[in-house]
Amino acid sequence: MLSLDGLEMIAVLVVMGLIVKVLEQFGLFEVVGEEDSVEDDFELSTVCHRPEGLDKLQEQTKFTKKELQVLYRGFKNECPSGVVNEETFKTIYSKFFPQGDSGAYAHFLFEAFDTNKNGSVSFEDFVFGLSIILRGTINDRLNWAFNLYDLNKDGCITKEEMMDIMKSIYDMMGKYTYPCMQDEAPREHVESFFQKMDRNNDGVVTIDEFIESCQKDENIMQSMQLFDNVI
Repeated sequence: MLSLDGLEMIAVLVVMGLIVKVLEQFGLFEVVGEEDSVEDDFELSTVCHRPEGLDKLQEQTKFTKKELQVLYRGFKNECPSGVVNEETFKTIYSKFFPQGDSGAYAHFLFEAFDTNKNGSVSFEDFVFGLSIILRGTINDRLNWAFNLYDLNKDGCITKEEMMDIMKSIYDMMGKYTYPCMQDEAPREHVESFFQKMDRNNDGVVTIDEFIESCQKDENIMQSMQLFDNVI
């Protein structure tokens, strides 16, 4: 079960276990033979969206050619059209929380991957996001996490935004916490978050405050390192 203190960690980090589960759902640990070519897949697949060439994606991300092959095979198997819409994304998450409601949190995570804001996540979107989460520097990952929780993308996190995040986590994980969370728990965690992060007490958390606070938190830094060897 997840402790109440653990929810504050989730509010800062992308949930490691969930990312792994999504990777597994997309079949991203499938072994690809040396003779297989993702370039051939790009040419032969009939899809609504055709990805960038392998060489270009390799230049733009921190994945090797082999890793991109595995990622693409898994992505294509789950999403033959070449894109994932929000409903499909939510369906994937709902499988891991049958007794909770992961819809709101899945929406926020989908928005973070949907960098073009066109209502769909392409293979490129997916790979660019994973490259930051799994292979980026600590600052890269913290910037990505900040963007996830800066819901209106105005460069700061407000208490209202963090309340929405906390409520979504409560809906998703609340039944699995110990002790069982009370209705006021999300607000209490928002206040705790701002006490730690809002260093000038102006009612919002900026990216600089967020990164500085996270870098000084040993638990957060250790958790960030869990991403290093996922694939």
